[in-house]
Amino acid sequence: MFANEAIHGVHDLKGKTVGVQAMGSLGNTLVLMMAAQVGLDPDKDIHWVADPAVKPIELFTQGKIDAFLGFPPEPQELRARHIGRVILNSATDRPWSQYFCCLLGGDREYVRKYPVATKRVLRAILKAADLCASQPERAARMLVDGGFTERYDYAVATLNEVLYDKWRDYDAEDTIRFYALRLHEIGLIKSTPQKIIADGTDWRFLNELKRELKA
Repeated sequence: MFANEAIHGVHDLKGKTVGVQAMGSLGNTLVLMMAAQVGLDPDKDIHWVADPAVKPIELFTQGKIDAFLGFPPEPQELRARHIGRVILNSATDRPWSQYFCCLLGGDREYVRKYPVATKRVLRAILKAADLCASQPERAARMLVDGGFTERYDYAVATLNEVLYDKWRDYDAEDTIRFYALRLHEIGLIKSTPQKIIADGTDWRFLNELKRELKA
């Protein structure tokens, strides 16, 4: 999360303007949880600015908002331009850094009917994560050559910063529990973490691949 020089932490967002692409978007939801986690009331303490036609990074560089949550390559661009300061990095700052940032979901019936295909998909994704961790320069070149990004240097920086090699260490069920509690606290979901885990998760494939794809 980037903020102007007057803001030193998430708790300083009280009374400030935070830009999001849209209310209810991923960025908005993450900032809601981060603000609530430090004791702020996101609905009352933060002034939200949402403009689908303008990216939050543009509003931030123009000084029209105080903070926003950036996604690669935005952090790399702002650092290169020496604009703003990082007040939270989910890859390194607790408690966010202790959990998966992403989980793979599948159609319940598909997973039931095609377990072999499901495992193959997950294996491919995890092997790609290992490639990003072990050969970031090669992975960055593939991203540029595939037209996913234009800046090779930003791609390499991103791949070096994201902890792609931690998927063997993190606890997927604990990740669900953590985020479900945060979402429940801010009123975005009603189900308990226990119910979500019991009804909507299946760790068989991940556990098998952790054993098969040893570092």
